[in-house]
Amino acid sequence: MELLWSLFEFVAKAAIIVFAVVVVVGLIANTAQRQKSEKGELQLENLSASWRATVTRLKLKMLDKKAAKKALKEEKQQGKQQQQQQAEQPRLFVLDFVGSMEAKEVTCLSREITAVISLAKPGDRVLLRLESGGGTVNGYGLGAAQLQRLRDAGLELTVCVDRVAASGGYMMACVAQQLVAAPFAIVGSIGVVAQMPNFNRWLKKHDVDFEQVTAGDYKRTLTLFGENTAAGRDKFKRDLESIHQQFKAHISQYRPQLELEQVATGEFWTAQQALQLGLLDKLQTSDAWLLEQVDSYQVFGLRYVNKKPLGERIGKHVSAVLTSMREFVQK
Repeated sequence: MELLWSLFEFVAKAAIIVFAVVVVVGLIANTAQRQKSEKGELQLENLSASWRATVTRLKLKMLDKKAAKKALKEEKQQGKQQQQQQAEQPRLFVLDFVGSMEAKEVTCLSREITAVISLAKPGDRVLLRLESGGGTVNGYGLGAAQLQRLRDAGLELTVCVDRVAASGGYMMACVAQQLVAAPFAIVGSIGVVAQMPNFNRWLKKHDVDFEQVTAGDYKRTLTLFGENTAAGRDKFKRDLESIHQQFKAHISQYRPQLELEQVATGEFWTAQQALQLGLLDKLQTSDAWLLEQVDSYQVFGLRYVNKKPLGERIGKHVSAVLTSMREFVQK
């Protein structure tokens, strides 16, 4: 009997391994096929419906069983009429942007904006919940240009800042017709910075020569390993000043009431201070602002989601299968 039982265990484990291999191969084939045609997808969520369903559920939980049953019946009767009324309302599209140093998230934002412009009707609006401490000029400059597309399409844009919109983040935020921020959010930092180490003295100390060949007087102004010159530093500083002037002109275009010399110093402020300086229009969290719009708009959350790389997805599934097999064997 012991021999038969051992044989049964061996056959069962072998069957599991074969099944796991088949599953993994199937996942690889299926994922590879989808990978050819899909790199990402737009996801649309009816936030108004979710919010109303949550409110209804909470109201019912606060009632006794008999009253809850009656209230649920009345809610169902009113449902069709409410749906018809909601269908006639303008729409509010909610986008989210959490920016990195390179502003690589602008790629997804541009897809979302394209979708909104394609779907929008007269009277529709857009809310962007933005969070960024800034980063590269070209990255955030592109982000601001993407937001300008909404204005060019005739859509009213509101930007809400719950935590931070500084430097490049503020460059994007100021494009909005209305800029709202939570009281202690960080706003501002209208300035430009660049920095790099220089290892030239260390190389000389260790008798290491560094050769750099360029064509053009200012192809390379400052360098990591070569000996920086006064002329190179001066040119680099002039370039930064030029970018700063363009940054200030951008801010002035969207918020002409600002005293630029007062706010374009590279400083940042809390939203309470920023409101007094004219950097924003209202103190309010994004949640509170959205709650005010629920009765007037159909609210939809829209986001573009990049699919995970093929290897990462396969690895995740294989890991799960192997874990299950190990747990079974241990039992």
